[in-house]
Amino acid sequence: MSSSPNRASPHPAGKPRRKDVTMDLPTARQMLPLVRSIVTDIVDTQHRLAELSVEQEALDKNRRDLNWTDRQRRYAVHEEVARHEKSLAGAESELAALGLTLVDAGAGRVDFPTRINGRPAAFSWQLGEDAVQFWRYTGEDHRRPIPADWQPGAPLRSRGEP
Repeated sequence: MSSSPNRASPHPAGKPRRKDVTMDLPTARQMLPLVRSIVTDIVDTQHRLAELSVEQEALDKNRRDLNWTDRQRRYAVHEEVARHEKSLAGAESELAALGLTLVDAGAGRVDFPTRINGRPAAFSWQLGEDAVQFWRYTGEDHRRPIPADWQPGAPLRSRGEP
């Protein structure tokens, strides 16, 4: 029985590696109503946290001089922040469980992983857009419009490929 004691585990803490998800365009488009709901919650929660942050900072700064009503409000704000942070983490976990990546939480931009021309890529959608209409290669910021000839079920390849 031979083992390699100096060999590091490919997965820290013995956690199994999650299978890479690859989606086609029809799947990404079918998921959009659920994704839109989750991302709306994320963006709304982030805006609320930003509002609470300002109030919390002011209450914390003057905490020694607060009357009882303001002290109660300070405690309530701390609890509300904790509740929203937990909600935000849950929503972000939901997206991750779907195999999606939250690219920009403030704008509500999400990537649906795929492969285009054999390269890792993503279909890209952002809150406020009606449909999944853009794509980009992994590592690029520039979102490109999805060409009209990428019909459901058609293989994703460049126009020059046979």
